[in-house]
Amino acid sequence: MNNLRIAPALKEVAAVFNHAGKEVYLVGGAVRDLMLGRSSADWDLATNARPEEVMRFFKRVIPTGIKHGTVTIRHKGSSIEVTTFRTESEYSDSRRPDEIQYAAAIEEDLSRRDFTMNAAAVKLPEGKLIDPYNGQQDIRRRLIRCVGKAEERFAEDGLRPMRAVRLAAQLGFDLEEETLSAIPGALSSTAKVAAERIRDELDKTIASDSPQTGLVIMEQTGLLQMILPELETCRGIEQKGYHRYDVLDHSLLSCAYAAKKGFSQEVRMAALFHDLGKPLVRTLGEDETWTFYNHEKKSVPLAEGIMRRFRYPNAVTEKVLRLIAAHMFRYEETWKDNAIRRFIIRTGEDLLPELFNLRMADTAGTAGIDPDPAALLPFKKRIETVLAKSSALSLKDLAVNGNDLMAIGVKPGKYVGIVLKELLETVVDDPRLNNRKKLLHIAETINRERYE
Repeated sequence: MNNLRIAPALKEVAAVFNHAGKEVYLVGGAVRDLMLGRSSADWDLATNARPEEVMRFFKRVIPTGIKHGTVTIRHKGSSIEVTTFRTESEYSDSRRPDEIQYAAAIEEDLSRRDFTMNAAAVKLPEGKLIDPYNGQQDIRRRLIRCVGKAEERFAEDGLRPMRAVRLAAQLGFDLEEETLSAIPGALSSTAKVAAERIRDELDKTIASDSPQTGLVIMEQTGLLQMILPELETCRGIEQKGYHRYDVLDHSLLSCAYAAKKGFSQEVRMAALFHDLGKPLVRTLGEDETWTFYNHEKKSVPLAEGIMRRFRYPNAVTEKVLRLIAAHMFRYEETWKDNAIRRFIIRTGEDLLPELFNLRMADTAGTAGIDPDPAALLPFKKRIETVLAKSSALSLKDLAVNGNDLMAIGVKPGKYVGIVLKELLETVVDDPRLNNRKKLLHIAETINRERYE
């Protein structure tokens, strides 16, 4: 594969560089995708033109990283990052080069890249592949290999070990032996990387088709113990009964099932973290079986600690924690409708589909086989039936509001809130009472007997 097919928009951009007598190459992940036979619209270019020259060549250019030689071209709705050929000096902070120098040729620029599969370039517009480190061959062999000495590449940038893990999970590739063995010695460099950068790679690993591939490599190399010690502690916590695996393998298998089924990122994360509390509560029962009562209550703060540490958005954190807190639900056919309504209120109607997905993932991780989707159907049907006929599952569904209560003499402030909650409890038990006249009568009685 000496020549690769180039998108028309890239050829148009390349023509501008060529007209000015400059070279331009497609680099990075887009080249890797082309060698894998995939299309990509996420384009990064490298050129021997200086940033100020690129800004003269095009009408719409954003100086996104001009001190590092990078600008962004806007062309036909696409944002194309363009970086001048460069070499880099020492990395005293294990993340960013102390000094950047412009290079004369694309080969010099490629020599500073992380992995061979990312150290190839495609000359534009003709599509000629420049592959000085045999990245195409490593792709055929499904190997992730550092450019040059792995110890040096990882020492330069402490994020690279996490990137290797993420690529293994995304592509289903193995790490070349020297690359894999160099990761434990690079942990001190990885420890210096900002939490947000680690989070981004961890997120991409969990979002991949095979998150367990990356997570297993993290355990093998010490990354898991350093980055997610709460999860690594689950290794060796044996479970008997229905469980075939220890808590860590169970969690990895649960996350893997969630990925296989295309479940949301929050469900995948909840599947990975839902049993973090088990090592803290494990007790050996009289029948020689381990029990883990209320482990979900311990798992929630541990998961929250992880998510706060890596500065996940509050909305993501909240959903993951709600899923973990609710994952031990047990439905019985003897439940009355009011019990179903209380479950819906306690869990949140918005969370139910993802909670059921988490239950499927949890079950898959128990025995290592796909669960029967029909197992949850009776509960789902009961919920659908109750939702269809229930008139109030939250305060906003009540036939009265705070102003109505104050109008009949309930004191403003916390008293209004207390009475409204009691009215909701009443309606949950008997939806027929969600009537303005009836609720005001009940409110008057509550207020007279307790708060006047």
